[in-house]
Amino acid sequence: MPKRSKQEKKGLFNKLLVRLLAVAVVAGCVVIIYTTERDCAGKERELASIQNKIDAYEMENADLQQILKSDDMSVYIERIAMEERGYAYPDERRFYDTSRD
Repeated sequence: MPKRSKQEKKGLFNKLLVRLLAVAVVAGCVVIIYTTERDCAGKERELASIQNKIDAYEMENADLQQILKSDDMSVYIERIAMEERGYAYPDERRFYDTSRD
């Protein structure tokens, strides 16, 4: 009889070990799935941001193509001078609020 009780204890220990191992595998799979989903959501946000930038560049490119096709570069040059360089016409007055920081 004592041999059977040792075998049962040994079998019980094996069952407990198998159950703990199964729980650890399931928990590991859940963690891997969670991190993968989080990474995918981050990549989707990044993709949306990049797509918005692409759309903005395509609109700008279409505007430039239209200016090049019209053969009237004076409008483009005037816009660049006013917006990016801060130039003004000789008779134009500009007022700046210097009271603000």
